[in-house]
Amino acid sequence: MRRMQHDFDLITIGAGSGGIAASRRAALHGAKVAIVEGSRVGGTCVIRGCVPKKLLMYAAQYGGALREAAQYGWSIDADGARFEMSRWAAMKAAETRRLEDAYRLMLASSKVELVEGRAVIEGPHTVRVGERTLHGEHVLIATGASPVRDSIEGIQTCPVSDDLLDLATLPAQAAVVGGGYIACEFASILAGLGVAVTLFYRDRLPLRGFDEDLRTRAASALQACGVDLHPGAAPRRIQKAGDACLLVAHDERVREFGFVLNATGRRPNTAGLGLESLGIRVDPTGAVPVDRQLRTSAPNVYAIGDATNLKNLTPVAIAHGRALADSLFGEAKHEVDLSRVASAVFTLPPIGTIGPSESAAVASGRTVKVYEADFRPMRVAFIGGSERAYMKLLVDRASDEVLAVHMLGADAPEIVQSLAVSLSAGATKADFDRTLAVHPTAAEEFILMREPVRVVSTAQTS
Repeated sequence: MRRMQHDFDLITIGAGSGGIAASRRAALHGAKVAIVEGSRVGGTCVIRGCVPKKLLMYAAQYGGALREAAQYGWSIDADGARFEMSRWAAMKAAETRRLEDAYRLMLASSKVELVEGRAVIEGPHTVRVGERTLHGEHVLIATGASPVRDSIEGIQTCPVSDDLLDLATLPAQAAVVGGGYIACEFASILAGLGVAVTLFYRDRLPLRGFDEDLRTRAASALQACGVDLHPGAAPRRIQKAGDACLLVAHDERVREFGFVLNATGRRPNTAGLGLESLGIRVDPTGAVPVDRQLRTSAPNVYAIGDATNLKNLTPVAIAHGRALADSLFGEAKHEVDLSRVASAVFTLPPIGTIGPSESAAVASGRTVKVYEADFRPMRVAFIGGSERAYMKLLVDRASDEVLAVHMLGADAPEIVQSLAVSLSAGATKADFDRTLAVHPTAAEEFILMREPVRVVSTAQTS
């Protein structure tokens, strides 16, 4: 298999989820693999992203659970409860160290050589790491992405999500700038931990690209947990004023905050990688263009994950990495279907979604039957709470195929993950209808929807 003039069959640049998955799968097929990492093994998701963020979300959930417990008959101590960020941060650091050690062990047990240091591509088949030069038959770019720090004048002085997750103490009040996943998640989590949060974003609703009904209800849920929303009000510039930050609006109005979180997006980590030595031109976002087989414009060079900006989700990077390794070194050759990829937004309550938005489904030329449920979950209704759950099914009228599942509410990511199997198998509304419900659950509402609330087509929306 291996050409003798090369040290390795595959050199992977980046030991995040996608790079590790590709490298281990390639080694399983008998390839000799090196993986290069200039920071911590495990990448963004494990070390400074999905995992620690969700651990902080769990911490925020406990605050609400403690408040509800008293109304469920529990006696709460008169001193109440308080959250200590320093204790959480210490436990988070220990957990990410444990996970990093586990990934290092997995690489070693797979006989993948870990080369620590910053990688620079110096030409075909050639990667330099410090004073060491590696030669490989194939090179895989799996360098991920990092927070954008130049989206607004002066925002480079503000902390990003990486920094927030390392805080020992929480601010009493905070501004969050941005309207995407990260902005909404951290605004919600911080509010759940007792921080007075103000969210500034460009659009009229947060979570651009999501279903309109989900976006509307996400905004309401953020307000319900105490987040002060400022749509269409991303600051024009940010200025330091001692220990404080001044957010200057387009009309020159100024708001002062002691803590401002920059959550304005992420950018592929491709700068300084040496792609120009291979003739590879990145797009305006810095992403590496690839074809359906994940090939770049340079022979034997591939890219996966956030470095490609195709669909920036950890499971997509992992699936692409494994598919590429199978294609290069195994017998199975397949492409990853990105037409229906489930995703979650870990706000309080969270969002789970798979399939197109209502507007996108209609724009594709289909006539769509829309089913909805909007209710107070049993847990909340029992104590007179106001939190709501929202569920939505989109069904193609011609074929009866279920096109999309959208949900905002407790356990939404878990519920949608399970239903994603049905959609991947091409389930119809009739399949949902003949499935017996589990009662009492929130998820049964997806099974009990019988009449559409509306039928929408391109003709009606044009």
